[in-house]
Amino acid sequence: MAELIFWTGTMDAGKSTLALQTNHNHAARGRVGRIFTCQDRAGTSRISSRLGLEHEALEVAPDFDFWKYVVSDLTHGGRIDFLVCDEAQFYSPQQIEQLAKVVDELQIDVFCFGILTDFRTRLFPGSARLVELADRTELLQVEALCWCGKRATHNARVENGVLVTKGAQVVVGDVEAADQPPADVAYEVLCRQHHRRGLTAARAQAASLVSEPLPFG
Repeated sequence: MAELIFWTGTMDAGKSTLALQTNHNHAARGRVGRIFTCQDRAGTSRISSRLGLEHEALEVAPDFDFWKYVVSDLTHGGRIDFLVCDEAQFYSPQQIEQLAKVVDELQIDVFCFGILTDFRTRLFPGSARLVELADRTELLQVEALCWCGKRATHNARVENGVLVTKGAQVVVGDVEAADQPPADVAYEVLCRQHHRRGLTAARAQAASLVSEPLPFG
């Protein structure tokens, strides 16, 4: 039986890496799939991993219809055994429902990858619908870590060095790298305690809570 599976974790937990690995594993067994993404940091129609892996993908626009796409492809002689859907938090609830229909009516496996909550600790609508509809929701086993060494559970948005909790839900950015100049808008993964206190690695270092940020990616 086909399944709708949602793999989730914080930023920097390896979701896109697993998405690409999933596609590779199934393709190596002769299965034919399609890869989708939405607002990837590498640009339109690309899925990228922080390990340096990239792959072409179909961009999911707000008006994209998964059901119509798959039915049209099959009707015109195409073959689809599975779908890999990265950045699924950015999909609309209606698009998640379309994916569930693809699984149930066409018996095509759908593997979704995305984060649960935004920088305000609120569920993304697409992720919420996936939790409601998925056959299985799996937490990635690779844990991202807060600067303090605890397991990171929250995605923090940092603007000009300051953690913010207000603003548009979707602003594309990446996890800030220690060896790069500070970005105007960046993200950092934190434990709940330090997210609540607004205490980023940079602020902790400035306050001499740690000599320098711990080297956790």
